[in-house]
Amino acid sequence: MGSTEQMPAGLTPLETAGHLLERIRQGNAYARSRKKRFRLSSSALKVLTLSLSAASTIILGLQNLGFWAGLAFAFVALVTLLGAVESFFNWRSRWVLMEETQYRFQRLADDLEYLVASTPTAGLTYDRLQPIFDEYQSVWAHLSERWLQERRTISPSEGR
Repeated sequence: MGSTEQMPAGLTPLETAGHLLERIRQGNAYARSRKKRFRLSSSALKVLTLSLSAASTIILGLQNLGFWAGLAFAFVALVTLLGAVESFFNWRSRWVLMEETQYRFQRLADDLEYLVASTPTAGLTYDRLQPIFDEYQSVWAHLSERWLQERRTISPSEGR
């Protein structure tokens, strides 16, 4: 997650901790916003797919292959199309990935806040902050790797 703001230099360890905490919170906000979007897309598609499937089945069962049968077959075609769209975008997997990322950012923020609160100002050093920063980088690296892995994976409906 890039930023166009000027990178501060020469910060004290306490100021560095504050800067790092802000970056962690930004990452958490990013994951939260994406998670909400992916959850909504996944849920809406699932409800629409189930509704169309149920409606087509009911219509086929009640009618003598006239207008209603045609409509039911159109619903079946839409269900097939939506199933293909869902497997391509894989919103549920992306939603869960953002849930995991949000958890990791929140945990990291908690760790940093505890470190700052429990350490006297003179004892807060860059060496004590480095593991937190390394984990922050690890969260982003993990997210990026998983994102690329998900995009490279061919779902069974796309064929191999």
